[in-house]
Amino acid sequence: MTDVSVESPAHPERAQASRSPWQGAADRAEREHWTDVATEVAQTLARDVVQRDRENTPPHAQIDLLRDSGLTELLIPTSLGGRGGHWETAFEATRIIARVDASTAHLLGYHYLNQACIAFYGHDVERQNRWFRRSIDERLTWSDAFNPVDPDLSLEFDGTDYRLNGFKKFATGSSVTDIVITGAPASGGPYDGNLVIIGVDSRREGVHHLDDWDNIGYRTSDSGSVRFDSVRVTDADVVGVDKGDPFSTVVTPGVQLLFGNIYLGIAQGALAQGREVTLARRGAWFLSTAERYSDDPLTQRTYGDLVSHTAAVEALADSLNRRYDEVVERGDAVTAADRADLEVAIARLKVVANDVGLDVASRIYDVTGANSTRSGLGLDLHWRNIRTHSLHDPVDYKRVEVGAHYLLGTVQPISLYT
Repeated sequence: MTDVSVESPAHPERAQASRSPWQGAADRAEREHWTDVATEVAQTLARDVVQRDRENTPPHAQIDLLRDSGLTELLIPTSLGGRGGHWETAFEATRIIARVDASTAHLLGYHYLNQACIAFYGHDVERQNRWFRRSIDERLTWSDAFNPVDPDLSLEFDGTDYRLNGFKKFATGSSVTDIVITGAPASGGPYDGNLVIIGVDSRREGVHHLDDWDNIGYRTSDSGSVRFDSVRVTDADVVGVDKGDPFSTVVTPGVQLLFGNIYLGIAQGALAQGREVTLARRGAWFLSTAERYSDDPLTQRTYGDLVSHTAAVEALADSLNRRYDEVVERGDAVTAADRADLEVAIARLKVVANDVGLDVASRIYDVTGANSTRSGLGLDLHWRNIRTHSLHDPVDYKRVEVGAHYLLGTVQPISLYT
């Protein structure tokens, strides 16, 4: 792999507005540079993605690859040592990687969003800056233990520090990254009564990674459970306090936008691999008048259907990726209406990206034939990945959210899913 850990060529330093460190929009030079980086990372991952999936190996090497590529520093301002990139670029990079390895794409996307909690929940800009600088100086990668379906964690003051206790499933990446973001209501001490967002060293005493992830898809996403047993939490571990202001809640639509981009990437990857298989097929079905499968109108019709629907999702995702930058730039000026409009728009993407991704990953077999089901080819990886993750939160509730807003103008209550 060539040296891709170079400074983004696009952006000088900018003054930070409000709490948001992200200003302006990605230009062509920035996007082209990081598209090349992500493409090279994807090519490296493609070499052994099927083997890694079979073996369900922890993604230590993938995390190192992302770190060495410079992608993990993309969203940190240049003034703090980062690459000064934008969310549009970050989402596009995860999509490119998802075309071959959705598990690693998800690790990268969660790194971005969990690292970004430094700004979303950090009302103190100086504290923000310390965290961002530490991320650069120590080359930190980020994950989380935030699953809202599990019981809340507890954070109790012991007279000197806090102690974190509890259990969370689906702590994607927690055992292979450096910092695990989580939150808990504080009892006693200086943060008493507040929902405190903290970044805990993933290898700190009392943090137990249970290594219990063995699902049909997303197998190398390291999405197992984590248990916190009297984990010491100091003020230096505090990222911020969740005050429920509109800007802090924009992180959740960002998570859903990540999912839409990954589902789109899976569809694009299935199409690209399917095309290679179809073009390599000899002859045609005996009832066909075509000489090759790729010449058969039925094959062409299927591809025409799948490619067109995927292109429509891509257009929607591209517009929302840029719109996300426009919203987060406002920082404290983000309103509840801004947030609601963004959430509903992203919910629409989630619905169509889910449906198209599942459809493409399944129907691609109609045009690749029986031989494409052999396990060594790995064409099934696309379907297994999206089938597994599409159950993360039921998409039917996104349909209801979109429909209720269209009919009645209602907005779902803010949560870690909406």
